[in-house]
Amino acid sequence: MTEFIEGGVTAAKGFLAGGIHAGIRKNRSKRDLAMIFCKKRAAAAAVYTTNLVKGAPLEVTRRHISDGYARCILCNSGNANTCNENGIEIAEKSSELVGIALNIEPSDVIVASTGVIGQPLSTAPFERGIPLLKEALSEGKEGSAQAAEAIMTTDTVIKEVAVKSVIAEKEVVVGGIAKGSGMINPNMATMLVFVTTDAAITPEMLQKAVSEDVRDSFNMVTVDGDTSTNDMFVVMASGEAGNDMISAEGEAFEAFKRALSAVTKKLCKMLAGDGEGATKALISRVSGARTKEIARIAAKAVIGSALVKAAFFGADANWGRVLCALGYSGAGIDPDKIDVSFSSRAGSIDVCKNGRGVTFSEELAKTILSEKEITTEINLNDGTESAEAWGCDLTYDYVKINGDYRT
Repeated sequence: MTEFIEGGVTAAKGFLAGGIHAGIRKNRSKRDLAMIFCKKRAAAAAVYTTNLVKGAPLEVTRRHISDGYARCILCNSGNANTCNENGIEIAEKSSELVGIALNIEPSDVIVASTGVIGQPLSTAPFERGIPLLKEALSEGKEGSAQAAEAIMTTDTVIKEVAVKSVIAEKEVVVGGIAKGSGMINPNMATMLVFVTTDAAITPEMLQKAVSEDVRDSFNMVTVDGDTSTNDMFVVMASGEAGNDMISAEGEAFEAFKRALSAVTKKLCKMLAGDGEGATKALISRVSGARTKEIARIAAKAVIGSALVKAAFFGADANWGRVLCALGYSGAGIDPDKIDVSFSSRAGSIDVCKNGRGVTFSEELAKTILSEKEITTEINLNDGTESAEAWGCDLTYDYVKINGDYRT
């Protein structure tokens, strides 16, 4: 049983966070440097973008947490530190500056970055900002909110969530913050997501939990079909909850995975709903699949279809586009068995049965599709497996935002 609570990444015991303006962004009113700090050496696990073009911080972070532990996450926005000649040097130097400020090993620093690719970046903002950031660290919920704000780029709202759960009679908390509005189509990676927990869990089991979780969380989100160069999903576990160490599969591990899933799926919905230019959050829910993988492929194909996304923007119940996406998805489906319906707070309407159109009220459909959150229910009628994917509509503003993103 999980319960949503306040606090984000500072809800779990042992963590502090903060965010400041360090001068990476020209706009001095926007925070651009975030930190999450653990009072003790924490178990750490991560997954990264599969894009062959990777930001320098990913290479440095992979090296730093190769032993399964970390103390701190440092993330800047405004400049992705990707395709820069001195990118590795800056990532390592910023880790050293954190080490000096917090009296920790530089190798215990996770480095992340987001913003424009290929822009010059110096160490000056980090030299100036990290000592200030140390002073801004807080155990309170304002620390998490500041960090969540500092990692934003085109995001319009901060994204943070926390839950508490009971594992082996001990209360365990999992909290997270995320950023992502465009360039979102992860594959065994995600946007930028930082999760903290006070659960006691070994690095090996934490990595297993993270790697399994993304299959049904961040890998099922798409805004525009672009996989970013800087995507990273990191979890740090302080062990302060006092539960028996989770070192193998079993009831405690499953309980931890449920708590982690509650956080990541909530963040998925926030990310999808805040897609660049989006006016509607979309959910694609597939049931009746022969295998889990078929359900995942089918759900993500529908949520990623530009034509489906555009139809929802116009509140047009063009269900044929849903079947079209299913047909080219590569999922093992029987088109003659597919049922489709659309639902929202305004109601639900069947639009397709056994792969054929049915008579429905266009007026009611328009009302249903005019809501801010819309679900496409797809029953493949071919098995018992299911999956859910999250996305948003495709609007004129998406083109406007990305037409001059750099300039």
